[in-house]
Amino acid sequence: MNDAGTAVTTDPTLGEVLLAAEELWPASLAEKWDAVGLVAGRTSKPVQKILLGVDPTSAVVDEALEWGADLLVTHHPLLLRPVNSVAATSFKGDVVHRLIEGGCGLLTVHTNGDSSVGGVSDVLADALGLQDVQPLKQATAGLDEEGIGRYGDLAEATSLSDFAAKVFSILPAVAGGVRVAGEHDGIVRRVAVCGGAGDALFDEVRACSADVYVTADMRHHPASEAREAAADGRPYLIDVSHFGSEWLWLTPAAEALDNVLGDQGYAVDIRVSSINTDPWDFVLTPGAG
Repeated sequence: MNDAGTAVTTDPTLGEVLLAAEELWPASLAEKWDAVGLVAGRTSKPVQKILLGVDPTSAVVDEALEWGADLLVTHHPLLLRPVNSVAATSFKGDVVHRLIEGGCGLLTVHTNGDSSVGGVSDVLADALGLQDVQPLKQATAGLDEEGIGRYGDLAEATSLSDFAAKVFSILPAVAGGVRVAGEHDGIVRRVAVCGGAGDALFDEVRACSADVYVTADMRHHPASEAREAAADGRPYLIDVSHFGSEWLWLTPAAEALDNVLGDQGYAVDIRVSSINTDPWDFVLTPGAG
């Protein structure tokens, strides 16, 4: 029995898990260019074990299959662009074959997981202690609080260097670390964040009067132009690991999925992948030995 007194069964079907995922991360919130949803798996198959990860890499698939997972949920799509073949001679084809042969489904929760309440940027904003959080770019088909990116205010203003140290402290250790653009002692209060690559949102960042913008994969030209166009040096920029900024979401996502399935009378073993899928191994910096 669960806390509500409902009899618990251990085996929802994959189709029932998909309904729970849709409740949390509606596909309607995905960007038009995105590819979300079920990639592999029969909806009639019972599901006892679910693994969540950022990327559907070979190592993560190995982890899922070795554990005996019935479903792998990843943030990033395996097949974002159309393909003409899933032959096992390619990395992606091999992943598809191994998942099917191992009886493990694959579900992508990408920009719908970014935009939803409790999504990637909400988790990042919460980890940084932001208050009165609102979307940077509101979803066209969703609730007022849904959309890409978030912005909010710190409880107390702080220096850019201290805030950057806070950002560094909440993220997993990766080779690239954290890059900062701005005055070391500059004061920040309003913070904009976007998990994953967010350098297409500078107009929204300026519109919300953010003192600093935290995102990943900032390219040279957008970052340079943002600095040139900055008023009084703001928004300052903090560039983090793409993987790291989205990794924070996995544990809350696993807990949310477990709660929804539990409310429906199911008990499923849900885990977060232990594998760091940031693609970089080491970095050289000035003065490094």
